[in-house]
Amino acid sequence: MSFTSIADGFQKDAAGMTALDHNRAISVAGFHEQSHAVAAAGMRNELNKLCEMVPEGPERAAFTLEMDNFYSLFTRYLSEKAKGTKLNWNAVNSPGPEKIVAYKDLPATPDAEVPNFLSKLAVLKLNGGLGTTMGCVGPKSAIEVREGMTFLDLTVRQIEYLNRQNNVNVPLVLMNSFNTDTETKRIIQKYAGHQIQLLTFNQSRFPRVSKDTLLPVPTSPDAAVSNWYPPGHGDLFEALANSGTLDELLAQGKEYLFVSNVDNLGATVDVNILRHMVASGSEFLMEVTDKTKADIKGGTLIEYEDSIRLLEIAQVPSAHVDDFKSIKKFKIFNTNNLWISLKAIRRLVDNSELNMEIIVNNKTAENGEKVIQLETAVGAAIKHFNGAHGINVPRSRFLPVKSTSDLFLITSDLYRLEHGNLTMNAKRQFTTVPLVKLGDHFKKVSHFLSRFQGPPQILDLDHLTVTGDVTFGHSVVLQGTVIIVANHGERIDIPSGAILNDKVVSGNLRILDH
Repeated sequence: MSFTSIADGFQKDAAGMTALDHNRAISVAGFHEQSHAVAAAGMRNELNKLCEMVPEGPERAAFTLEMDNFYSLFTRYLSEKAKGTKLNWNAVNSPGPEKIVAYKDLPATPDAEVPNFLSKLAVLKLNGGLGTTMGCVGPKSAIEVREGMTFLDLTVRQIEYLNRQNNVNVPLVLMNSFNTDTETKRIIQKYAGHQIQLLTFNQSRFPRVSKDTLLPVPTSPDAAVSNWYPPGHGDLFEALANSGTLDELLAQGKEYLFVSNVDNLGATVDVNILRHMVASGSEFLMEVTDKTKADIKGGTLIEYEDSIRLLEIAQVPSAHVDDFKSIKKFKIFNTNNLWISLKAIRRLVDNSELNMEIIVNNKTAENGEKVIQLETAVGAAIKHFNGAHGINVPRSRFLPVKSTSDLFLITSDLYRLEHGNLTMNAKRQFTTVPLVKLGDHFKKVSHFLSRFQGPPQILDLDHLTVTGDVTFGHSVVLQGTVIIVANHGERIDIPSGAILNDKVVSGNLRILDH
């Protein structure tokens, strides 16, 4: 090529891109489109093979529907990947005041009207998680958290009391995963004599995808459990409809669904929020609460492209992660307590209008293979519902138990338990809860329980850090800031009745004077 032709090839076009750059961009785009078309065809072919292995009848129909839903999610993932769709950070704005209603401004519901509102309600708990993080086997909801009662026990007590006090029938619905379904159905048999209607359904079971081949990992419908995954709680809408549970609730005259994580002990039915939902005509309410330094990774509500959206940290460009974590810029976060119109769910599912942002979860399989899981979050559906907005609720409505540090707070005198409801002890002078950090020796529930002879008294505690081999006697009082560090090979026993007020304890010792 002559110098002149080379120079001509680098002439800038109107957009400032060279002709060679432009051609290269088209070529690259075409390459990606072709690659993704091949991946989509390959995935469809493999899914068809899986479906054909299931005996004809209802079982195959259900499995095929599940695989079709997965294929829809997979092709959307390929499309977004081809387009290089990214969040435009400059278009991210905090929601206006009309999009976040203060809980304190909600009018109280007259006692006479409460049964009428409750008669239209069903409660759904997300019950797909295992207790592996806390060293337990089986559904997380079966972990004992207070006075010998599990998450599920407390929830049943709450709903049963609500029904009895108001002479209503609020059903309790459990969305299980294939990991928790069998054990949960066995557990709930003990509630047969209780005043509560208990419904269960399974969320979808999707195939893990090989990162290298973009083909499903399982080669048969009955492949090992490790080859499949539950696709996040955003699957709630389709799973609720496909299971027949949505139509069952609508047939009972239910119009609203209160959704929350089973491990959030603060997520109780609040009639004032339900009444506001009915009065405002909103199809979707998300409970948010003020962010603290402990909540910097939690999803938040934003306004984006003229609609309200849920923004998760996984969607944030790496250059703006610190901005996302800032308490100044984003002052609230999603508790995952949601109030949703059942009729709106029916409409959106029927019209295939639910396209929540895809969360790509990279995993390593047991054999070392790199796999991906395509998931969605239920709160991300907020953009599809009419009149959707947030309710800024008190922190008391967000009491998740994700670790034994959380369990430490729940089992202490910081809370009172009545009819399955946990409420802050009135003797606590502060509205905030203490910051608690327990080390690896306390990570598993069994280890945690073995290190306390009785729940500590922490009404005046601000901060607690414990690391190493440490045990506590009964009636221990912790006040102010307490730091206890037992170094490797050392042990610290806190004797019964000890009072630690703004203390730092380290070394290899037992406290005798208190």
